[in-house]
Amino acid sequence: MLQSKTFVKKTRAGRVQKVVREHYLRDDISCGAASCSTCGAVEHPLSADAAAILVVDTNVVLHQGVELGIPEADVLRALLQIDLLENPAIDDVVLLSVVLDEVKNKNLAVFNRIKALCSNKARRFFVFTNEHHRDTYVKEMVGESPNDRNDRAIRVATRWYQSHLGENVKVLLITNDRDNKRKAIEEGINAETVESYVRSLAQPGLLDLVVVSTSGDVTMEDVEDLRPSKKKVIYSEHKPMSEITAGLRCGIYHQGKLRVNRYNPFEAYVGSESIGDEIVIHGRSNMNRAFDGDIVAVELLPQDQWHESKSFIADDDEDDEEDVHLAPNTADDAPRKANPTQSTAASSADSVSSRPVGRVVGIIKRNWNSYCGSLEPMPMPAGSGGVAHALFVSKDRRIPKIRIQTRQLGNLLDKRIIVAVDSWDVLSRYPSGHYVVLIENDINTRPFSTQVLACLPPLPWTLSPEDLANPDRQDLRHVRVFSVDPPVLDLGLLDIADVTNFVHPGTPLDEEASQRGTSVYLVGQRIDMLPKPLTEDVCSLRADVERLAFSVIWEMTPHADIISTRYTKSVIKSCAAMSYVEAQARMDDSRLVDPLTVDLRNLNSLAKIMRNRRCERGALTLASAEVKFEIDSETHDPLDIGIYQIREANQMIEEFMLAANISVAEKILKHFPLCSLLRRHPSPTKEMLEPLLRTASSVGLNLDVSSSKALAESLDNAKNDDPYFNKLIRILATRCMTQAVYFCSGDLTFSEYYHYGLAASLYTHFTSPIRRYADVIVHRLLAAALEIAKLPPLFQDGPQLTGVADNLNYRHRNAQMASRASVELHTLIYFRTRPMDTEARIVKIKANGFIVFVPKFGIEGPIYLTPKGDKGGDWVVDEVHQRVTKPGTNVSYAVLQTVMIHMEHFSQMDKPAECDEIVEWNFCSVAQNISDMNTVDQSVRAKEAIRNDDHHTAETKERMPLWSRWVNIGRLAYRCSWRGHR
Repeated sequence: MLQSKTFVKKTRAGRVQKVVREHYLRDDISCGAASCSTCGAVEHPLSADAAAILVVDTNVVLHQGVELGIPEADVLRALLQIDLLENPAIDDVVLLSVVLDEVKNKNLAVFNRIKALCSNKARRFFVFTNEHHRDTYVKEMVGESPNDRNDRAIRVATRWYQSHLGENVKVLLITNDRDNKRKAIEEGINAETVESYVRSLAQPGLLDLVVVSTSGDVTMEDVEDLRPSKKKVIYSEHKPMSEITAGLRCGIYHQGKLRVNRYNPFEAYVGSESIGDEIVIHGRSNMNRAFDGDIVAVELLPQDQWHESKSFIADDDEDDEEDVHLAPNTADDAPRKANPTQSTAASSADSVSSRPVGRVVGIIKRNWNSYCGSLEPMPMPAGSGGVAHALFVSKDRRIPKIRIQTRQLGNLLDKRIIVAVDSWDVLSRYPSGHYVVLIENDINTRPFSTQVLACLPPLPWTLSPEDLANPDRQDLRHVRVFSVDPPVLDLGLLDIADVTNFVHPGTPLDEEASQRGTSVYLVGQRIDMLPKPLTEDVCSLRADVERLAFSVIWEMTPHADIISTRYTKSVIKSCAAMSYVEAQARMDDSRLVDPLTVDLRNLNSLAKIMRNRRCERGALTLASAEVKFEIDSETHDPLDIGIYQIREANQMIEEFMLAANISVAEKILKHFPLCSLLRRHPSPTKEMLEPLLRTASSVGLNLDVSSSKALAESLDNAKNDDPYFNKLIRILATRCMTQAVYFCSGDLTFSEYYHYGLAASLYTHFTSPIRRYADVIVHRLLAAALEIAKLPPLFQDGPQLTGVADNLNYRHRNAQMASRASVELHTLIYFRTRPMDTEARIVKIKANGFIVFVPKFGIEGPIYLTPKGDKGGDWVVDEVHQRVTKPGTNVSYAVLQTVMIHMEHFSQMDKPAECDEIVEWNFCSVAQNISDMNTVDQSVRAKEAIRNDDHHTAETKERMPLWSRWVNIGRLAYRCSWRGHR
């Protein structure tokens, strides 16, 4: 049966076109139910003895709808009801194609999670293509909105299922849309809300996964009065999108991303292109329920309210103090502009600032995520089994406390949990959320399914005659090649494991790799993107073992000039597999003159030339505090910690990998200009570099940031007597950079492809397909460019390829955060029994303290100069010179100053009396026994004394009070006292 769909679309040139498409309807589409005797499908995902077959509405997957009372701008972000659907207790679910299409359009991340559920053979989820079934397809009626049409299509499909399967099978529509539910019941369809259905399952634990409805907003006795007559409006209502759009157009409102200060959650910044400056938002009231990362609409306050305030470190328990502000002089999350001519004395709370101050009037796009933390300590309520209310405290200080209700309070106290935000009502001081069973940073640690493992080649795998006879694969076994952790090299040849020979498009293995996106490297542990038989055997380029590879072959002169480049699938046999340490030892040992060592030295000579040329083009050499651990094989505790050493062998491999990635990028873009997967690094704005410039200027350093080349040269010349000074400046420069991202070439103009850090016009990732799915995609593009394989259908779907790139960026960021959390956790564990003194550098100055960085361990955190709650006291901040001074003394602290730190372990029992409760961070993605780590607290005491102070004798120095305050930095608490100075 043939139908036609007519719609209009706008072209890039701005013209409006009418499009008519044929829409074919069939009557042979299976219902997927094992109890059905009519459909002739081979597979029946829906169980024959299911208590009920569930047809879920779109609002159930995305947690939206009228009943929930969520504003339209929040609908697209309130998407965590998927957590419930992923619970094994929910099965025999029908997902209609009309629902999947809407989910895909509104949130690709949720769509991918639903897609994974449907492809998991262990779960009973079935996709019914109702839009192509003759009995369930519905046409849009005159005057009917797309949403109403989709609701009607869902009801029609549910009614068809009930009629098709008969009275012996119960079909239940699950919807949170009050109107859709009412219409369904009127039409004789069984319909329930998510909550009512979950209650019927008699599994109390599941109720914690039900997203809390705003309409049923339950408040807590300890934070809000439960009596309706006593509830008051705390926040202003958000403006409707129609009003926001009109206000943006006429300049009344300004749009931008809200960034909450890392050290003061009561102050935020919104970068506005419309006024060319950043708008300061003071206090939670003016933030108006906006979260860090939200796209917001801001209204400027009257100019007489544009007040500056001194720079403070906010205390952890200041949730109710909305007058705690942080002046724009730090390099945390938001690039800020500062007026260098303004003196500290003029920075009083009563002075008028030149920087605009505003308030949030609406949320354009939510950035709600899952957050890791713990519940505030509280007594157990009387009775057991009922609903308890608690406050969740995220380990990220930028996130406000979140109210949850749970039946598992006893199990959750003193544990690290993940909480998702559901809503934030104007009557509630805190947002409402629910406890979810997830892993921090959304890292997938589940074992690979049987369907994924079934895609692997039989083991043990050996080279087949077909592989050798393949005319598209060159036999390079006679060439002397060797691997250096992990690429395989020869002079002018770089071989990468041919992963795509085993990971085929559209298979469960490929789908799993696409979802995971990347391998995750933790301390002493690796979470693989691909199963170990591939990563550790079949695709591992071992010594003296024949392996399949994808090779980039250059013809080079002795001066590293590339004469020609070609690419081929190949067969190789590595003669050696070396670590970076082993390769470096060979190059350094002058007694070794064997062919392998000579090849290493020749490659290193070429790499040095290539590196110098790259730096001459303007490539940046940045730095980060990268530490390594020696781990006890039995206890898995760290035995030693130190800075990871970069050797010439590392740099040699890096150069050839960069060269291969650039060469492949040029090749695939030439053949596929609209669908190549590339990687770009946007140039940092001047505002983003402002904190670096301000810090450099305070120590007499002039940095030229007009281009990457100018910045690179300035960083090379940034030297003084401190041997760590240059690296610290490079670390601060690294923090000002934007994040490099994957993108589809058809989405941007060529000028936007530029990679700022590498000073490369084109770049991609080709060299690590075992651990990055981006490289798998690029391998397929390169194979298609060489006409040895067909281009998969993915590359014909621009939006889908863009979605894949977005997921890769998301997974890459999460992997980075998990890796950093792992390092932080093991650093904290290391200091349980190892008190020591070490150096630290001051990296940020505040009126009541400063932020220190410990280079040896990569630790950063605040130190208070004054008792908690004292907003600076007599301390005076010099914004220009980045210095804080106590009047009447010569005691002062300046940015980049070296201080001595004493680090020692304090258990909860031994904690000094003046030490406030230390809220611990949790890294549940890296510690299985995290609940056993609750006694691991650290104190870091910055021992500062008055140097060359003639006004104080040794006796008076000993009598000086210890201005000791403790602050939270993971399980590290910092205490400042006046003893010792450097």
